Amino acid sequence: MKILIILPNWLGDALMATPAIEALSAYYPDARFTFVGSYVSIEALKYHPKCEKAIIDNTKNGGNRFINTYKLARELGEFHLAVSFRDQLHATLLLRWTNTVICCARGSWHSKFLLSHAPNIVTQQHLVLQYLQIATCNLNNKPLDTEPLKLYIPTHQFSKPTLGINAGATYGSAKRWYPERFAQVAAEFSDRYDIVIFGGPNEVEMASDIESELKRLHVNNYTNLAGKTSISELCAYIGGCSLFITNDSGPMHVAAAYQVPTVAIFGPTRYKETSQWKNEKSIIVRHEMDCSPCMKRECPLKHHNCMKDISANEVIEAVKTLL
Repeated sequence: MKILIILPNWLGDALMATPAIEALSAYYPDARFTFVGSYVSIEALKYHPKCEKAIIDNTKNGGNRFINTYKLARELGEFHLAVSFRDQLHATLLLRWTNTVICCARGSWHSKFLLSHAPNIVTQQHLVLQYLQIATCNLNNKPLDTEPLKLYIPTHQFSKPTLGINAGATYGSAKRWYPERFAQVAAEFSDRYDIVIFGGPNEVEMASDIESELKRLHVNNYTNLAGKTSISELCAYIGGCSLFITNDSGPMHVAAAYQVPTVAIFGPTRYKETSQWKNEKSIIVRHEMDCSPCMKRECPLKHHNCMKDISANEVIEAVKTLL
């Protein structure tokens, strides 16, 4: 059973698609997956035991994207089933141009016109459930078990209990709590945990701010890994943590996949749709605001109160409750 999966672009979204992928894997025991997606999503999910091919989508890099998409589709060939988790015209065309008969994607003007299955998906529910409905819409709504998030990258084994700190959020500054407050929380528990600071290549400066604040607080048992890990290494290190404190971000969902106890700080995003999925040891810290969820990359009102009003003590108390 050859199945084509167009993965979401963002790391967190790709992870929230894994229960849908696992549902297809269980329904079709002989499934052989071909994953197409961004570099980040491919690097995280290519280790799936039923992944036959993992292809980075470079169709927008150079030349005409429509022509590039057509060429990629012809290279991929026909599948028994094709599913797109991207609500995007080029992804719909990629499915269509493979000549696959059964193609599933979220309902839109292009998917309804070009694909065999394009259900209208209710957005007032967790993204995991939305992806599951897309992936299984050709199964006549057969009820399937919704599993936790799943990664097949082995975890790193730290020598001591470890607290992971993730102050970044790729989507934008509105989702980011403040480095000095992350440091204050880490310092509070530094007698029980070694500290690892995580961050992507664009978050090195933020991680350095945390490091500087930890030094000021006379905390020395930390490691700064910001900008120093591959995607697979990032997942492995987060999976090895004993505790994780994070913004709403891709790494937050990595922690959920490994069932790492997590305190997640939410500001402008829809926490009911993108919170950790089925991580029983997870607490959300957020403040209800008249202006939230605005879903903006930067605070449109310039005050950022949804994050600014969350104190370090509030997060410390959440950690204590979790522990």
